[in-house]
Amino acid sequence: MTTPATYAPAPRTVKRPDPVSVGTIVWLGSEVMFFAGLFAIYFTLRSTSPGLWEEQTSALNIPFAFINTVILVLSSVTCQFGVWAAERLQPYNVKGRGWRSIGMVPWFWITFALGAIFVSGQVWEYAQLVHHGVTLSGDSYGSAFYLTTGFHALHVTGGLVAFLLTIGRAFAVRKFTFKEARTAIVVSYYWHFVDVVWIALFAVIYFLQ
Repeated sequence: MTTPATYAPAPRTVKRPDPVSVGTIVWLGSEVMFFAGLFAIYFTLRSTSPGLWEEQTSALNIPFAFINTVILVLSSVTCQFGVWAAERLQPYNVKGRGWRSIGMVPWFWITFALGAIFVSGQVWEYAQLVHHGVTLSGDSYGSAFYLTTGFHALHVTGGLVAFLLTIGRAFAVRKFTFKEARTAIVVSYYWHFVDVVWIALFAVIYFLQ
C-alpha cells in the first residue's frame, strides 16, 4: 500500500507596513492636534475682540503673503518630484531630457531654497508688522498671529534641516538604496503636512481675518 504524497503549503509572505512611515504618520497626527489647538486659540481670541481684529488686519500685506504662499506650494511640488526620483533610486541627474532626468538631490536643493525663501519672507513680514505696531505682546491679535505663524515657521525650519540631512545622507552612502529612498519619502510626508497647514493658516488669517 502506497502512502499518498503530502505537500507542504508554500510559505505566505506577509507584507507589513513600513514602521518608519507608520510612525511618521502617527506623529503627524499629533501635530494635527497641536495646530488644531492653535487654531482654537486664534478663533477664541478673535471672537472676544472683533473690533481689534478689524483694526489690526489692515496692516497685513495680503499680496506679499499670497506670493509667499505660492512659493511654499511650489516647494511641495518640487519635493514630490524629488520623491519620485528617489523611488527610481536616482539620487543625481542622469542623461536624458525632461524632469525624469533630474535626480532627488537637485530637486531637494530646489525645495530647500524655496522653503528658505518662504521663511525669509515671513521674517520680513514680521519686521513690517512690528513697524506698524503689531507686536507679540501688544494685544491679543498680535499674540494670536505670531503664535500661529511662528510655530509654523519653526516647523518649516525643521523641514529644511531634514532636507539637508537627507541630501547629506545621499552623498555619504556608496550606493543609493530603498533605505535612503524611504527617508526621502518620510521627509516629504512632513513637508506636505506643513504646506497644507500653511494653506489653512493663510485662508484663516489673511482672508477670513
